[in-house]
Amino acid sequence: MNQHNSPLDTPLALRIGAFVAEAQPTRATEAICRQLVFDIAGLIVAARDTDYVGATLASVVDDGRCTALGHARRLGMYDAALVNGTAAHGEDFDDTFEGGPVHPGAVVVSAVLACAEQHGLDGRTVMRAIAIGSEVMCRLSLVAPQATHKAGFHPTAIFGAAAATAAVAAALGLNAATTARALGISGSLASGIIEYLADGSSTKRLHAGAAAQAGLRAVHLARAGFTGPLTVLEGAHGLFKAFAPSKTPDFGRLMDGLGERWVIEGLAFKPYACGTMTQPFVDCALQLAASGVGADDIVAIRCKVGEGTVHRLWAPLELKHRPPNGYAGKFSTPYCMAVAFIDGAAGLGQFTDARSQDPQVRALAAKISYEIDPQDEYPRNFTGHLEATLRDGSVRAFRQPHMRGGAREPLPEAELSAKFEANLRFGGVDDHGIAALRSALDTLVAGGAVDLSAARAS
Repeated sequence: MNQHNSPLDTPLALRIGAFVAEAQPTRATEAICRQLVFDIAGLIVAARDTDYVGATLASVVDDGRCTALGHARRLGMYDAALVNGTAAHGEDFDDTFEGGPVHPGAVVVSAVLACAEQHGLDGRTVMRAIAIGSEVMCRLSLVAPQATHKAGFHPTAIFGAAAATAAVAAALGLNAATTARALGISGSLASGIIEYLADGSSTKRLHAGAAAQAGLRAVHLARAGFTGPLTVLEGAHGLFKAFAPSKTPDFGRLMDGLGERWVIEGLAFKPYACGTMTQPFVDCALQLAASGVGADDIVAIRCKVGEGTVHRLWAPLELKHRPPNGYAGKFSTPYCMAVAFIDGAAGLGQFTDARSQDPQVRALAAKISYEIDPQDEYPRNFTGHLEATLRDGSVRAFRQPHMRGGAREPLPEAELSAKFEANLRFGGVDDHGIAALRSALDTLVAGGAVDLSAARAS
């Protein structure tokens, strides 16, 4: 089962289709999905006044019955998924599956909410669908780890199309055969390259919304009789051959225990508004600052890193020392460490274009370099490390052994709740609006009505 062209008794898409039709999430999985809905809703609203969300919304031609959270205008199903998914992933503050890494919430929640409003579904159906789609996305990311990035593609974009397909198929109650055909279609709708790293442009943000839209399209095409290849995953010209050619896929990571063991129970929620693998390094920088060291005391900071993170977060180092804008700063570990050290925070306010050009932050970032650690556990575990050489000749070292907010150290419920509220306030929502949206989401995640009117701007 671990070869590109090996024959299988039953195509993987059919086996996933059976999972979609039959799966019953565990209580622990349901709890994670409840947190996911609140986290994604807050992030969508937080980004509502950004230029990229404005441009995405302006590109929409038709109105409909679905909600673009934070906006008065109601959109058609496909466009609501596009706008919400783009907004949810836009500030890179959304959930992460560490083994991938992928960001299931922005894709899956956006697709399912649009589907629910279009088709009049209830919260119980929505929550089951979110769990199923998220599980598929996380497991797909484990099949050939690092190979998708190595090929120049964004795993959230590539695996998100199939995940949104599985989620929407679950929401609409498709049988295994129709779901399998929809998955086959989604393979031809998957896309998303990582060249945004060159200049901090907006395309990474689009990937989540486009994947959500692709999943909706694939399911509705399949329901109408359109066909896609059942060997979309394992075939000689399938998804992994196309988007992850450097590794032989291990489909056991996808299928073993599917429906019995839910890997999304370890989903990570970010404490900082930047790239996932950078988060532990931010913790180290904050620890260094808390030790009483000032920026002027630092001669150099050296970090030990996993090789698989270098091309996205460390190289070319000259560019990472001087990111062209705030968004590019999110994918520069030196910038993230420097701004967190100086500000004592790495929230939305630390990644504005103006903040990214601050001379003090840039001066500290320029002192930060890296070396590859062959023993680093990436991508199984995200760690952080720094050694700071000070002007007095002393050296201070800090290590973060895992991502705070992940399976090894989940964020407390109170911190997640505070993040939700802070994101809504960043998006301009007042106390009354926060309470109204919290109440509506409480009803939804408890299995009641899907009523997103509280999320619409008056």
